[in-house]
Formats: sequence, C-alpha cells, structure tokens
Amino acid sequence: MAFRLSLLATSLTAIATAQMAYAGDWPGPVRALTEQGLEVHGEFEAPSGLTGYAASHQGREMTVFVTSDGNHAIVGTMIDAEGNDLSEAPLDELVRAPQEGEVWQQLEQSHWIQDGQPDAPRVLYTFTDPNCPYCRQFWEQVRPWVEAGEVQLRHIMVGILSQNSPAKAAALLGAEDPEAALHDHSSGDDIGPSAQPRDIEDQVYRNNQLFDELGLYATPTTVFRHEDRLQRVDGMPEEARLLEMMGGTAP
Repeated sequence: MAFRLSLLATSLTAIATAQMAYAGDWPGPVRALTEQGLEVHGEFEAPSGLTGYAASHQGREMTVFVTSDGNHAIVGTMIDAEGNDLSEAPLDELVRAPQEGEVWQQLEQSHWIQDGQPDAPRVLYTFTDPNCPYCRQFWEQVRPWVEAGEVQLRHIMVGILSQNSPAKAAALLGAEDPEAALHDHSSGDDIGPSAQPRDIEDQVYRNNQLFDELGLYATPTTVFRHEDRLQRVDGMPEEARLLEMMGGTAP
C-alpha cells in the first residue's frame, strides 16, 4: 500500500503550490465551492484554456476546472483523446506530495527507538507493539540489513494490542539503553511492564494517537520512501516487498 501511488506526469506545469493566493483572487465558482467546505491545494494549467484547481473535501481528492471567462466550473476528472487521466498528476503533486511530507515529518517527530546505525543510508519507520509477535518476526527478518549498516529502523512504540502493552512500550522507551532493551525484548527476553515518568507514558499516548490519525490498523506497519514516494506496508511483508523496503537483497 502507498500513501501516494502514481508518478507525476512530465507535462504538468504547476503555476502554484499549496500556498495559494487569497481566496478573493479565485474565480467565483471556486470561492463558492470553498464556502461549501472545499479545500483548494493548488492551481495548474489545463488544456483548452481551462484553469485547474487541485482540491479536497472531507478527505476526498478532486479537480475543479474553470472556464476561461471565470464564470463556470466543472468538478471531475479530465480525460484526453487517448483516455489518459489528466487529473491524476496535479492531484499527485499538489495534494498528495505535501501530505506525504507532513506525514514523514510527523513520523520524524514521534517517539521511536533507533535500531541500526545512525548514518545508515536507508531509514524506515515501523509501528511496534511490545506484545506483537509479528513485530518480533519483522525485527528478526531485517537483521541482515540492519547489522550491515544499510538500514536503520525507527520503532515507533505503541501500546494497542493488550492491556499491558502501553506499560511495556513505556518501559522500552524509558530504558537506560532503549535500543539494547528492544534488542533483548525482540530476541525473546520479554520486558515486563513498569511504572515510568509521566513524560514517557505521554510519549506512548501520543504515538497511539498518531497511529489512529494515520488510519493504521495493524502492527507492524512500516512506512518508507521508494523512488521519492511514501510507501506503507501493513503487517509482515512478502519477500518481494521486503526487498523493496530494504533497498535490495540481503548483504
């Protein structure tokens, strides 16, 4: 699964990004749509004298095409004579790409345990519950890449599977050496729940919130970059997908 799936069309010429002009500068039909809850993310050139707007409403992406006189708008997908979807690329660039950047920033700012070398060329974020057996399997599965210094996993510790999951996650985050504690736990030396300072418990709570906000449902869930796109894998990856995540075969 990917947060963003298609590639940008090379013919796309964007004349504005998510930082749009004031709403008062938009054509009347676009202003009317924004008053109904539409969010405009960017403007782009469209064929036949139309001006396109990449927008969304309640999580649903859409394009709006305004006539040259600025008096009328068409909401929907534009198709050319060859059947190519001309709406996908601007939505990709003006809506999904900024959203992906925000997601990656949220992951960076979450509370995670480093697993691997700090200068590893490839970084993946994985949501890990201490009581998740598949998280342990995934930890074991990626050892060759991590130990070779090629991949760094950042385990975003959550507590969602069992009643004591939050306390175990807090114990790992609050350990004197969290990476060593996670290594021991994933190797079979199960960590027990223990009381932690309030700020550590709050870190688990905020990680849980992020898990919910991103609409995730399984652990491990891993997010990584592939060909400049944000990709997501729910659960244990199949072999082909694992190689894609790791950037190649095991060293």
